[in-house]
Amino acid sequence: MVLQQKTTTKLWGWSKESTEIKIKTSWDKKSYTTTSDKKGNWILSISTPVAGGPYQITISDGEVLILNNILIGEVWFCSGQSNMEMPMRGFDRQPLKDANVVISKAKAKVPIRMFITDSKDGSWVRQGSKKPSEDIQGKWLDNSPENVANTSATAYYFAQYVQEVLDVPVGIIVSSLGGSMVETWMSREAIAPFKEVDLSILDNQDPIDKKLSTAPCVNYNAKIAPLTNFAIKGFLWYQGESNCKNADLYARLMPAFVKDLRSKWNIGEFPFYFVQIAPFNYEGANGTSAARLREVQLQNMNDIPNSGMVTTMDVGHPTFIHPMDKQTVGERLALWALGATYGRKGFGYIPPVYKSMEKKEQKIYINFNNADRGISPMWTDLKGFEIAGDDKVFYPAKAEIETATARLAVSSDKVPDPVAVRYDYKNYAEASIFGLSGIPVAPFRTDDWK
Repeated sequence: MVLQQKTTTKLWGWSKESTEIKIKTSWDKKSYTTTSDKKGNWILSISTPVAGGPYQITISDGEVLILNNILIGEVWFCSGQSNMEMPMRGFDRQPLKDANVVISKAKAKVPIRMFITDSKDGSWVRQGSKKPSEDIQGKWLDNSPENVANTSATAYYFAQYVQEVLDVPVGIIVSSLGGSMVETWMSREAIAPFKEVDLSILDNQDPIDKKLSTAPCVNYNAKIAPLTNFAIKGFLWYQGESNCKNADLYARLMPAFVKDLRSKWNIGEFPFYFVQIAPFNYEGANGTSAARLREVQLQNMNDIPNSGMVTTMDVGHPTFIHPMDKQTVGERLALWALGATYGRKGFGYIPPVYKSMEKKEQKIYINFNNADRGISPMWTDLKGFEIAGDDKVFYPAKAEIETATARLAVSSDKVPDPVAVRYDYKNYAEASIFGLSGIPVAPFRTDDWK
């Protein structure tokens, strides 16, 4: 396994009732002692050093258990729905770009470790519970090709990038489920205030085995609750596709979800980095359900302290909801961590986002946050823009970064008196504007029309 470096972390387990538990950690030769309760449960806290290893932990209640090959480094929890779950080997009939090369080059000696709750030896493992569980299926795996093949591609690319840059061991805990709504990942305490969410399934006799993607709390109970004692550095989240139909509720659920996660771990306001859902047709390419969800996710970045969002308007596909390029997504998450959490400088990681608009004659000029040196590319017509007047009818617009002003100007001959601009505000659209770091501008609209 990997334990979070330079912190206090918990070890816990089960034994006979009222039994003395002795623990020794090899990195400091320190001994710890506790006693199991009347149900045999025990828990204690240990201190971890700076990154390194491998080490041993010896645990004894009269019978000795030795945990070997323990690394100390950086640990990240990775969760969400199918785009987080999608393994490096791909889904059936849905490959990933260049993943086979990465799998083939994986070496067990590289200090990346993965704890996988979703699958075992390539077969899916589905876990759900109506009440918080104490234990979970899953185990720590080393960085061998067969293990990398079955690991979340998004999470793995993140771990690989961070490990290479920081040169320390990295552990990822992957706990996800394809098709799952955020409601399923929230604890009962967190979701109870939202009266529009029906919690009756948690108290009745209805089975949940076929409702793991929709029944509230069942994934939190089975796949997060058992792990909240395990110290982590931060949380990665790739989810939202299944909440496109209730985006307004999602806007309120996500801050409550993250606040509750931090409360359950009780290790401070750890970073929460998430992925904006990628372009896909959904109910139709020109629909706006996914556009609204992306807008909510951008709002979430402001509403959730110590959070960051990855933009993905350049990796989507109209008919594949699972982008083939998971490397770009994982590495953009890593850039957030390296810049905002680990304090690295000299590179970009925050997407440019809409700030304000200015109307001048028949043009609307757009201003951005996180774009001090401007956006790109210049000297070309930019796609994905629409413009409207007071009649609220949008027309395709001409958009360019003017040579004279170096500003983004949007106009249309059909709209002589423009009042609103939209960029990529559709279910499927393609990125045409970027920050100088190559990170796509977040899609936006200047209006709030229904």
